[in-house]
Amino acid sequence: MKVSIKNRRKWIIGGAALLLTATPTFALFGFGDIVFDPTSYASLVQQATTALNQLKMIENNIAHFSIKQQWQTTLTALKNANVKNMFGETSGMSTALNSNAPSASTTAWSAATVPVSGSTTTYLAGQTPGSNQLSQLAMIELSDSVSPDCLTAIGQYRSARTQNATANSTLATQKLDGTSATNSEVEQLNLLNAAEAQKMSEMQSQGVLQSSVILPRWTSIPLLSSSNSGP
Repeated sequence: MKVSIKNRRKWIIGGAALLLTATPTFALFGFGDIVFDPTSYASLVQQATTALNQLKMIENNIAHFSIKQQWQTTLTALKNANVKNMFGETSGMSTALNSNAPSASTTAWSAATVPVSGSTTTYLAGQTPGSNQLSQLAMIELSDSVSPDCLTAIGQYRSARTQNATANSTLATQKLDGTSATNSEVEQLNLLNAAEAQKMSEMQSQGVLQSSVILPRWTSIPLLSSSNSGP
Protein backbone atom coordinates (compact mmCIF):
# COMPACT_ATOMS: atom_id res chain seq x y z
CA MET A 1 0.00 0.00 0.00
CA LYS A 2 2.85 2.41 0.89
CA VAL A 3 4.54 1.65 -2.42
CA SER A 4 1.34 2.43 -4.26
CA ILE A 5 0.93 5.78 -2.51
CA LYS A 6 4.52 6.73 -3.28
CA ASN A 7 4.05 5.86 -6.95
CA ARG A 8 0.91 7.98 -7.11
CA ARG A 9 2.76 10.89 -5.58
CA LYS A 10 5.52 10.50 -8.17
CA TRP A 11 2.99 10.48 -11.00
CA ILE A 12 1.21 13.53 -9.65
CA ILE A 13 4.43 15.47 -9.20
CA GLY A 14 5.64 14.43 -12.63
CA GLY A 15 2.35 15.46 -14.25
CA ALA A 16 2.40 18.83 -12.51
CA ALA A 17 5.96 19.45 -13.70
CA LEU A 18 4.95 18.51 -17.24
CA LEU A 19 2.05 20.96 -17.21
CA LEU A 20 4.24 23.73 -15.85
CA THR A 21 6.86 23.27 -18.59
CA ALA A 22 4.38 22.82 -21.48
CA THR A 23 4.49 24.97 -24.67
CA PRO A 24 1.77 27.55 -25.45
CA THR A 25 -0.26 24.71 -26.97
CA PHE A 26 -3.18 23.86 -24.69
CA ALA A 27 -6.45 21.94 -24.81
CA LEU A 28 -9.93 23.32 -25.09
CA PHE A 29 -12.81 21.94 -23.07
CA GLY A 30 -10.58 19.74 -20.92
CA PHE A 31 -7.58 17.50 -21.18
CA GLY A 32 -7.26 15.55 -24.43
CA ASP A 33 -9.71 17.72 -26.34
CA ILE A 34 -9.04 20.03 -29.38
CA VAL A 35 -5.56 21.58 -29.19
CA PHE A 36 -5.17 25.34 -29.92
CA ASP A 37 -1.78 26.80 -30.88
CA PRO A 38 -1.76 30.67 -30.94
CA THR A 39 1.49 30.76 -32.95
CA SER A 40 0.10 28.58 -35.74
CA TYR A 41 -3.16 30.52 -35.72
CA ALA A 42 -1.35 33.85 -36.17
CA SER A 43 0.64 32.39 -39.09
CA LEU A 44 -2.54 31.14 -40.77
CA VAL A 45 -4.18 34.57 -40.35
CA GLN A 46 -1.14 36.25 -41.94
CA GLN A 47 -1.18 33.80 -44.88
CA ALA A 48 -4.90 34.36 -45.39
CA THR A 49 -4.42 38.14 -45.35
CA THR A 50 -1.61 37.90 -47.91
CA ALA A 51 -3.72 35.69 -50.19
CA LEU A 52 -6.63 38.14 -49.92
CA ASN A 53 -4.41 41.08 -50.88
CA GLN A 54 -3.07 39.13 -53.88
CA LEU A 55 -6.63 38.34 -54.95
CA LYS A 56 -7.58 42.02 -54.74
CA MET A 57 -4.52 42.92 -56.83
CA ILE A 58 -5.50 40.38 -59.49
CA GLU A 59 -9.06 41.73 -59.52
CA ASN A 60 -7.74 45.26 -60.03
CA ASN A 61 -5.51 44.10 -62.90
CA ILE A 62 -8.43 42.58 -64.82
CA ALA A 63 -10.93 45.33 -64.02
CA HIS A 64 -12.49 47.14 -66.97
CA PHE A 65 -12.17 50.79 -67.82
CA SER A 66 -15.67 51.42 -69.05
CA ILE A 67 -15.29 55.13 -69.89
CA LYS A 68 -12.18 55.14 -72.07
CA GLN A 69 -13.66 57.64 -74.53
CA GLN A 70 -12.52 60.43 -72.19
CA TRP A 71 -8.99 59.81 -73.51
CA GLN A 72 -9.94 59.91 -77.19
CA THR A 73 -8.28 62.55 -79.34
CA THR A 74 -8.74 63.64 -82.94
CA LEU A 75 -6.25 63.47 -85.78
CA THR A 76 -6.04 66.22 -88.37
CA ALA A 77 -5.94 64.79 -91.89
CA LEU A 78 -3.35 66.05 -94.33
CA LYS A 79 -4.74 68.07 -97.22
CA ASN A 80 -3.65 66.88 -100.65
CA ALA A 81 -1.32 69.30 -102.38
CA ASN A 82 -2.65 70.81 -105.58
CA VAL A 83 0.01 72.72 -107.53
CA LYS A 84 -1.45 74.99 -110.22
CA ASN A 85 -0.34 74.03 -113.73
CA MET A 86 -1.16 76.64 -116.38
CA PHE A 87 1.22 75.81 -119.23
CA GLY A 88 2.71 72.46 -118.21
CA GLU A 89 5.42 74.10 -116.10
CA THR A 90 4.42 72.14 -112.96
CA SER A 91 3.26 68.96 -114.66
CA GLY A 92 3.61 66.04 -112.23
CA MET A 93 4.18 68.17 -109.12
CA SER A 94 0.82 67.30 -107.55
CA THR A 95 1.42 63.60 -108.18
CA ALA A 96 4.91 63.80 -106.70
CA LEU A 97 3.67 65.56 -103.55
CA ASN A 98 0.73 63.24 -102.91
CA SER A 99 1.99 59.76 -103.80
CA ASN A 100 4.99 57.49 -103.40
CA ALA A 101 6.40 58.05 -106.89
CA PRO A 102 10.16 58.78 -107.08
CA SER A 103 10.13 58.82 -110.90
CA ALA A 104 7.30 61.38 -110.88
CA SER A 105 9.38 63.61 -108.57
CA THR A 106 12.35 63.61 -110.95
CA THR A 107 10.15 64.24 -114.00
CA ALA A 108 8.22 67.04 -112.31
CA TRP A 109 11.38 68.81 -111.15
CA SER A 110 13.00 68.56 -114.57
CA ALA A 111 9.89 70.02 -116.19
CA ALA A 112 9.80 72.91 -113.72
CA THR A 113 13.43 74.04 -114.19
CA VAL A 114 14.59 76.61 -116.72
CA PRO A 115 17.45 75.54 -119.00
CA VAL A 116 20.56 77.67 -119.40
CA SER A 117 21.98 78.77 -122.75
CA GLY A 118 25.13 77.41 -124.36
CA SER A 119 27.00 80.69 -123.96
CA THR A 120 26.48 80.47 -120.20
CA THR A 121 28.30 77.13 -120.13
CA THR A 122 31.35 78.70 -121.77
CA TYR A 123 31.18 81.66 -119.42
CA LEU A 124 30.95 79.53 -116.27
CA ALA A 125 33.80 77.29 -117.44
CA GLY A 126 36.14 80.27 -117.22
CA GLN A 127 35.26 81.06 -113.60
CA THR A 128 37.47 80.25 -110.61
CA PRO A 129 36.05 77.84 -107.98
CA GLY A 130 34.71 79.90 -105.08
CA SER A 131 33.55 82.73 -107.31
CA ASN A 132 30.07 84.16 -106.96
CA GLN A 133 29.00 82.62 -110.29
CA LEU A 134 30.17 79.09 -109.44
CA SER A 135 28.71 79.40 -105.93
CA GLN A 136 25.30 80.09 -107.47
CA LEU A 137 25.83 77.20 -109.88
CA ALA A 138 26.66 74.91 -106.94
CA MET A 139 23.38 75.86 -105.21
CA ILE A 140 21.48 75.16 -108.43
CA GLU A 141 23.14 71.78 -108.86
CA LEU A 142 22.48 70.93 -105.21
CA SER A 143 18.86 71.94 -105.61
CA ASP A 144 18.54 69.81 -108.75
CA SER A 145 19.95 66.83 -106.84
CA VAL A 146 18.06 67.08 -103.56
CA SER A 147 14.73 68.63 -104.48
CA PRO A 148 13.30 65.54 -106.23
CA ASP A 149 14.17 63.50 -103.13
CA CYS A 150 12.33 66.01 -100.97
CA LEU A 151 9.29 65.84 -103.23
CA THR A 152 9.41 62.04 -102.94
CA ALA A 153 9.70 62.19 -99.12
CA ILE A 154 6.61 64.39 -98.89
CA GLY A 155 4.68 62.13 -101.26
CA GLN A 156 5.76 58.99 -99.37
CA TYR A 157 4.68 60.48 -96.05
CA ARG A 158 1.26 61.42 -97.37
CA SER A 159 0.85 58.00 -98.97
CA ALA A 160 1.94 56.21 -95.78
CA ARG A 161 -0.55 58.19 -93.70
CA THR A 162 -3.34 56.94 -95.94
CA GLN A 163 -2.08 53.36 -95.80
CA ASN A 164 -1.72 53.44 -92.00
CA ALA A 165 -5.12 55.01 -91.35
CA THR A 166 -6.87 51.66 -90.86
CA ALA A 167 -4.20 50.32 -88.46
CA ASN A 168 -4.22 53.54 -86.44
CA SER A 169 -8.00 53.60 -86.25
CA THR A 170 -8.19 49.94 -85.19
CA LEU A 171 -5.64 50.42 -82.43
CA ALA A 172 -7.43 53.53 -81.14
CA THR A 173 -10.76 51.67 -81.10
CA GLN A 174 -9.32 48.73 -79.17
CA LYS A 175 -7.54 50.98 -76.68
CA LEU A 176 -10.83 52.76 -75.98
CA ASP A 177 -12.85 49.53 -75.81
CA GLY A 178 -14.54 49.12 -72.42
CA THR A 179 -15.71 45.53 -72.87
CA SER A 180 -14.01 42.30 -71.83
CA ALA A 181 -12.80 41.69 -75.40
CA THR A 182 -9.60 43.72 -75.00
CA ASN A 183 -9.34 44.38 -71.27
CA SER A 184 -7.19 41.58 -69.91
CA GLU A 185 -3.80 42.61 -68.60
CA VAL A 186 -1.92 40.80 -71.40
CA GLU A 187 -4.14 42.33 -74.10
CA GLN A 188 -3.64 45.82 -72.71
CA LEU A 189 0.13 45.30 -72.64
CA ASN A 190 -0.01 44.13 -76.26
CA LEU A 191 -1.89 47.29 -77.19
CA LEU A 192 0.77 49.40 -75.48
CA ASN A 193 3.49 47.59 -77.44
CA ALA A 194 1.58 48.15 -80.67
CA ALA A 195 1.23 51.85 -79.86
CA GLU A 196 4.98 52.11 -79.23
CA ALA A 197 5.70 50.38 -82.56
CA GLN A 198 3.40 52.82 -84.37
CA LYS A 199 5.07 55.74 -82.59
CA MET A 200 8.50 54.54 -83.72
CA SER A 201 7.31 54.23 -87.33
CA GLU A 202 5.87 57.75 -87.21
CA MET A 203 9.09 59.14 -85.73
CA GLN A 204 11.13 57.57 -88.53
CA SER A 205 8.80 59.01 -91.16
CA GLN A 206 8.98 62.41 -89.47
CA GLY A 207 12.77 62.22 -89.53
CA VAL A 208 12.79 61.75 -93.30
CA LEU A 209 10.26 64.54 -93.70
CA GLN A 210 12.20 66.98 -91.51
CA SER A 211 15.30 66.47 -93.61
CA SER A 212 13.38 68.16 -96.43
CA VAL A 213 12.40 71.25 -94.44
CA ILE A 214 15.10 73.24 -96.23
CA LEU A 215 13.34 72.77 -99.58
CA PRO A 216 11.16 75.95 -99.33
CA ARG A 217 14.32 78.05 -98.90
CA TRP A 218 15.54 76.98 -102.32
CA THR A 219 12.36 78.07 -104.05
CA SER A 220 13.51 81.68 -103.76
CA ILE A 221 16.51 80.87 -106.00
CA PRO A 222 15.88 81.21 -109.78
CA LEU A 223 15.03 77.74 -111.06
CA LEU A 224 17.97 76.92 -113.33
CA SER A 225 19.01 73.44 -114.29
CA SER A 226 22.68 72.63 -114.75
CA SER A 227 21.77 69.35 -116.41
CA ASN A 228 20.32 71.26 -119.34
CA SER A 229 22.21 73.46 -121.75
CA GLY A 230 21.67 77.17 -122.02
CA PRO A 231 21.13 80.30 -119.56
